Amino acid sequence: MAHSSSESPLPAPAAGRTRSSRATGRITLADVAQACGVSAMTVSRALRGERRVAPGLVEKIRAAADELGYVPDPAARALASQKSSQVLVLVPMLSNTLFVDLLEAVHQVLFKAGYQALIGVTHYDTAEEELLLRTYLPLRPAGLLLTGLNHSPGAEKLLAASKVPCVHLMELSDRAGTPCVGFSQTDAGADITRHLLAGGRRRIVFCAGQLDVRVMQRAEGYRNALREAGVYDQTLELLWPQPTSMALGAQLFNAALALKPDAMFFCNDDIAQGALLEALRLGIDVPGQVALAGFNDLAGSDQMLPPLTTIRTPRQSIGREAAQMLLQLMRGDEVEQTRIDLGYELIVRKSS
Repeated sequence: MAHSSSESPLPAPAAGRTRSSRATGRITLADVAQACGVSAMTVSRALRGERRVAPGLVEKIRAAADELGYVPDPAARALASQKSSQVLVLVPMLSNTLFVDLLEAVHQVLFKAGYQALIGVTHYDTAEEELLLRTYLPLRPAGLLLTGLNHSPGAEKLLAASKVPCVHLMELSDRAGTPCVGFSQTDAGADITRHLLAGGRRRIVFCAGQLDVRVMQRAEGYRNALREAGVYDQTLELLWPQPTSMALGAQLFNAALALKPDAMFFCNDDIAQGALLEALRLGIDVPGQVALAGFNDLAGSDQMLPPLTTIRTPRQSIGREAAQMLLQLMRGDEVEQTRIDLGYELIVRKSS
């Protein structure tokens, strides 16, 4: 049956594709140009929205690109323009919802501005972070968002040499000119310990897993508060290197019971949640026999039995503010404040 439309159909792509198209199977700019009978440069200008291409031709080129299934190659575009639309974001892990929340906020800001987040996972290992930087910096990302301030000497050299705008997340630097968005982990650790002290608790066990830099900053805050009260006892610290989990929380809870505590401060909510479930299983009254507190206010902490006292950390706000600061740096704008302290909130619930 004949086609009833008055519009002439788009020319079919020539049988002989360009070498890159044959090699990769991708539809290229050259294929679109061939279909429209124009140069690849004209296609590129039309798809970028440059005004020098006539509106009628732009419409024809976009229709051809849609029909052929052409998808722009960001790597090729970056090489041609010397500009990348990718931002490298390095986080310690994705199994902790804290970093998922942070990444969601980062993505929302960057995507609206035309950038894509390229995510790398360091597993709390500075050597792995350095390897990720060596792998991705040659791709010339437009910017970097790095979790924490603790980097290997090699990573520090890579960051300095790359000149790529960089903002640090979750911690605050004392070095002038180091863009960072976060809060004081040490102060937060001290405040939740002071809350337990104010409730009459004196044998407060610090229960920790993972033992990354930020966990140890919380431990230092715990020590500071107990020293102020004159009741610090090093034997009441359980510092286990295993990754945090609810199962580890149950194990830490049982180990801490042997120290005859009246309170336990867990370095993260997942292990605190595991401890609360173990207390329920053992028939131990929380907070009657022992008070429990966590850190980060993760999902489910308010639904535990009893609900968990914790520190609420502003990870969504940290992600948004850091991404917005990075956008300013990438544009070359002057950033008035390169050190943003978003603070934290002590959430007191029935577990303490």
